[in-house]
Amino acid sequence: MRGLLSLYRGLYTLSNRQARRKAGIVGSRCGLCGTQSNSKPQPSFGLLFDIDGVLVRGRMPIPAAKKAFEKLVDSQGQFVVPVVFVTNAGNCLRQTKADQLSHILGVPITQDQVIMSHSPLRMFKKFHDKCVLVSGQGPVLEIAKNLGFNNVVSIDMLRESYPLLDMVDHNRRPKLPSNPIITHSKIEAVILFGEPIRWETNLQLITDILLTDGNLNSGHQSQKTGHLPLLACNMDLMWMAEAHSPRFGHGTFLVCLENIYKKITGKDLKYEALMGKPSELTYHFAEYLIRSQAMQRQWKLPITTLYAIGDNLMTDIYGANLYNCYLEEKVARKNPKAMAKLVTATGSTTAVPREEEIDSLWESELAMPSATSCKSILVCTGVYNPKAEVPTDANDCIKETVFHGHRDFRFDPALVEPGHIVQDVAEAVDLIFRQEKFVPQ
Repeated sequence: MRGLLSLYRGLYTLSNRQARRKAGIVGSRCGLCGTQSNSKPQPSFGLLFDIDGVLVRGRMPIPAAKKAFEKLVDSQGQFVVPVVFVTNAGNCLRQTKADQLSHILGVPITQDQVIMSHSPLRMFKKFHDKCVLVSGQGPVLEIAKNLGFNNVVSIDMLRESYPLLDMVDHNRRPKLPSNPIITHSKIEAVILFGEPIRWETNLQLITDILLTDGNLNSGHQSQKTGHLPLLACNMDLMWMAEAHSPRFGHGTFLVCLENIYKKITGKDLKYEALMGKPSELTYHFAEYLIRSQAMQRQWKLPITTLYAIGDNLMTDIYGANLYNCYLEEKVARKNPKAMAKLVTATGSTTAVPREEEIDSLWESELAMPSATSCKSILVCTGVYNPKAEVPTDANDCIKETVFHGHRDFRFDPALVEPGHIVQDVAEAVDLIFRQEKFVPQ
């Protein structure tokens, strides 16, 4: 991360110019670059938008999304407040997602405004030169290499090397006996980007790797000393597409893997790290990008408030409220009180980086946020039932909710209580502007 701020400054002008062309925005300046006029109102807040269920449902834009973003961009195509899109999707590159958003919203979006669930993996440099197995869909090899991993093996590559291991689908079984064709090094870590297409194949081969310590030429071993490092992105149990009800997400796949591993070994599956919402790592990175935008625009006021808009109580709201707990502490992570509060909220230390990893993962400017609060806003256009009446007492209603969060995050009613509940993202933007007394020109 050393020198990352200066790198962003150098890349913003080019990347925003490209984004503006793709979005078809005409104006003398691009979305984030240029000198801010002193006559224009300067924001002291930033916005974190979830995507699925807030801006789109599947491939269909939510009508309120364009209305909301018309208020966030001025006549020159510039954002009037810093904006970051925080999605738990992990099946594409940041630039691809930025291009999709530019097309859907009709405003210029750059990759520097997008955080995928796998984005924090850039900080896990100790794994970048190890041989890692990646699971998910989309261009997983390209994604991994873009994140800094230099020796990557996909599930398909593993299956081709060991054709006798994937036996559930009879039609995919080899017709003739075959020997392994090994074209890669011994697997040293496993990275789960998102839900794969063939769950049975991925579950089988990932379990094999964990039970053989990365050596598929041997049989399953007793797990006396634990298993290979496992890093997982995107913990969403469900997500909202075009269907009337939520669909399985990567969190459901993790539930399957965790239970298979425990059934076979009698032990819990352990994660080196969990990324994506509600992990605090993701919000740290989002806050950093918000500050970077404000610096690029030469806004003088510090960004002291973040607003996180989402549709999922267990990821968007939980994550924003958890990060707010951290911000309110206003102490370093090495302080026992701050760490104790985070561990109490999550129920596990795997949801946050270990103390010795802090210095290597986050430089001082990244680990020292200017924000002092992160406020959560729940919309009714996604996972949260849009047909349900907005409760008069959100706390009483939510306390009865079945916890859909990840196993390593303990259910705490306070953390799934949104600061506000609104109908859609346009109402959320209106609410924020009123609360901040912000009138864009």
